[in-house]
Amino acid sequence: MTDLPWLAEYEALTQGAGLVDLAERTKIELQGADRAAFLHNLCTNDIRKLEPSAGCEAFMTTIQGKILAFVFVFSGSDPEGASLVIETVAAQGEKLRRHFDKYLVREKVEIIDRSNDWAGWLLAGSRAEQVLQSALSHGEIPTKLLSSSIATISHTTVWIRRVDLAGPVGFLVDSQRGDYMQVGSLLQKAGAHRCGHEAFEAARIEAGFPRFGHDITENNLPQEVARDHRAISFTKGCYLGQETVARINALGHVNKTLVGLRFLQSTIPKVGAAVLAGDESVGTVSSSTWSPKFNSPLALGYVRRGFNAPGARLASNIGPAEVEVTELPV
Repeated sequence: MTDLPWLAEYEALTQGAGLVDLAERTKIELQGADRAAFLHNLCTNDIRKLEPSAGCEAFMTTIQGKILAFVFVFSGSDPEGASLVIETVAAQGEKLRRHFDKYLVREKVEIIDRSNDWAGWLLAGSRAEQVLQSALSHGEIPTKLLSSSIATISHTTVWIRRVDLAGPVGFLVDSQRGDYMQVGSLLQKAGAHRCGHEAFEAARIEAGFPRFGHDITENNLPQEVARDHRAISFTKGCYLGQETVARINALGHVNKTLVGLRFLQSTIPKVGAAVLAGDESVGTVSSSTWSPKFNSPLALGYVRRGFNAPGARLASNIGPAEVEVTELPV
């Protein structure tokens, strides 16, 4: 498929410096002396060990161990890490606030939904760091994945967080909502190319980054997402849902995991399309795109244990062509 209208945008996001509007993502700030201990007790990663300006992935889990949210957690940059910022997909603020309020008893924690106050961009691609450096008037660029810094673009304060949402080099560049369009304009003047949803989805799926609400739902268990080394601490002690996560770890496996699926045909599978072993359904597509990297359809999806090893050849209910299981990122 060579007539992709978004191909130039995809190339910017992977080989240049692509700019994606992520203004509607959810951002919740936790302040107060007990913020780290409080969040530590409600998610799968070790929040107490976060150094200032560091971050991590985590699953917010229910008491049954099911996934309530898939989030980034960023610690403040001052020596005391005076706040924690939870960042995730759009429209999660009210749900997370209700969840936190349910378990907040006497802890010294203030929960502030900043989703309407802060807004920002994803700047990604092999030239993203060069473009960002050119745009900065003061401050440093974070070098470690999920680390952060405070900097200035023109006279505007921005929060820069290094992420891999669309590939190995990427940055969330946030500011006060009233300033974010100006920040985007200045990044474009520095060399960034504005990109839309289709190009971002192609880069995200190739990067193997799961999206909550699509690749992860509240029916999933944390280990099914296959990001244990990134989002789960098995040594942190008790937290909400920990018993289920620990039991799965002791068992050694879950019944299905999220994998990459390369479709060796020209038709892009729809979300929900079945993946087959013979006549038996062994998996389901959760996100799909046309991959310029492979020049074929590519998907993320859950495949049953025993059929989900990289290199496994399966089939699809949308045609006779083969489906190849691939490692993530692809």
